[in-house]
Amino acid sequence: MPPTFASLSLAHLRTLDCLLQLKNLSHAAERLGCSQSALSRQLASLREAFDDPLLVRQGRGYVLSEHAEALVEPLRQVLEELNALRQPAAFDPARCERRFCLAASDYVAEHMLPQLVKVLEQEAPGVSLEYRTWQAGQYALLASGEIDLATTLFDESPPNLHGRLLGEDRAVCLMRHDHPLSVRAELSQDDYLAFKHVRVSGGGDKDSFIDRHLRAQGLQRRISLEVPFFSAMVQVLGNGQALATVPEHIARQLARLHGLSWRPMGFIDHTQRYWVVWHQRLQASAEHRWLRNRVFEVWRQSQFGVQGGHAPSP
Repeated sequence: MPPTFASLSLAHLRTLDCLLQLKNLSHAAERLGCSQSALSRQLASLREAFDDPLLVRQGRGYVLSEHAEALVEPLRQVLEELNALRQPAAFDPARCERRFCLAASDYVAEHMLPQLVKVLEQEAPGVSLEYRTWQAGQYALLASGEIDLATTLFDESPPNLHGRLLGEDRAVCLMRHDHPLSVRAELSQDDYLAFKHVRVSGGGDKDSFIDRHLRAQGLQRRISLEVPFFSAMVQVLGNGQALATVPEHIARQLARLHGLSWRPMGFIDHTQRYWVVWHQRLQASAEHRWLRNRVFEVWRQSQFGVQGGHAPSP
């Protein structure tokens, strides 16, 4: 018998949280360790319990209903609080002296990390941080404990990871302010392929979807330089006619700070999802939960983050 709203269990709430975060039945089923058909039945029960569609089909994917959007953060807070009940003692950040290793891009390090350090100094002066440049696919370092927490983007959730969704974005093309393509409203595929490209390898996988799209047509772009840092990429773009494929919120900020231009790519439609991620072995750690919540809050509130980093279109 389908659950009523009053009879929803913790398992139901965790399933709903996973569905709302991933918005993809196959990915959610993989993370939850169940079949897609079983998850479809659970979704039907949740829809009945909430008297709402929750996930609405759009094209080949799903979007959240208005009610589901409003559930995302309260549901996450409820699950965090319930999980905290299993901790043997209250956690006091002021007494914590743990060293954490955080990994992300140099863009995050330059524009968002200082605010996190300020928060840690105020709340947990005994905590120390090691910061590393995250490379796409380094999930084994989360499993081994070499890295405690990462902020990155991926399409499919790797196994044994937990995460909180920071937001969604699209990739755009960044270039010098007087680039020949800066007069276009959006770039065609021919425009994109007519110039050399600088690729930023540090951080998450920002642009392999472009290469897959081109390979399917027997095409490839000309990557003249690959660097791990956004800062190096900015200098190269400003001195030549190369292009760089970067997330829109980053393009907006780099254009504002360095006098560059950016344009959307009209030949491909791809949404990127940004996450704070950690390995499941740290899921119940009170110290780690405190850190990841602080990172999530600082990143979400920052004007340079995926939520705050938007400005009027060029």
